Amino acid sequence: MKQPQKSAIFIDGANVYSTVKSLGFEIDYKRLLNEFRSRGSLLRSFYYTAVFEDSERPSLQPLLDWLAYNGFTVVTKTGKEFIDQNGRPKIKSNVNVELAIDAMEIAPRIDQMVLFSGDGDLRSLVQAVQRRGVRVVVVSSTPTAAQELRRQADEFIDINEFRDKIGRDPAARLSRSSSEGRAARKQRHTPGHLRNSPALTRRLARRADDRR
Repeated sequence: MKQPQKSAIFIDGANVYSTVKSLGFEIDYKRLLNEFRSRGSLLRSFYYTAVFEDSERPSLQPLLDWLAYNGFTVVTKTGKEFIDQNGRPKIKSNVNVELAIDAMEIAPRIDQMVLFSGDGDLRSLVQAVQRRGVRVVVVSSTPTAAQELRRQADEFIDINEFRDKIGRDPAARLSRSSSEGRAARKQRHTPGHLRNSPALTRRLARRADDRR
């Protein structure tokens, strides 16, 4: 009897949030977990995101606590603000190094890696994991995923195809107080010279609170 295929899921939280938001739906992570458990032997599920110690930023902690108690290995990294060469405030919140380390460590124990991200910087990781005999499936949005990542993957699946299987019921959505979501909305609607301004962040947070 053939043994079930062992797989692991890696979710780039900020990248996935922006992707599904642009498609008009939200992920129900319990449904996502059940969907991939039904496809074979799911060894581990990882969720990566940056967190911010600034008390003025909405907290991700409720979501992260839920994930940690419901089958996910949650990996966080403290986001940092810095001033770029043009004197503009920026946010550094990349978790690719942490994701890559975990993927390389677990690669000898799995047959398939399912990567929820469209970040082209992860192409080298995908290539390295494939050299260890692991099949890599990339899940993202066709229009926004990096072409080099799509070409490197053994299989690319448009996340919109999963909408009915992993999408959240609009009537049962979790709180929208996600720092990733607020950051994504701020980036889309704010002029370039004002993006990531601490003062603007405070104003947006106050407006959101007033609307509640």
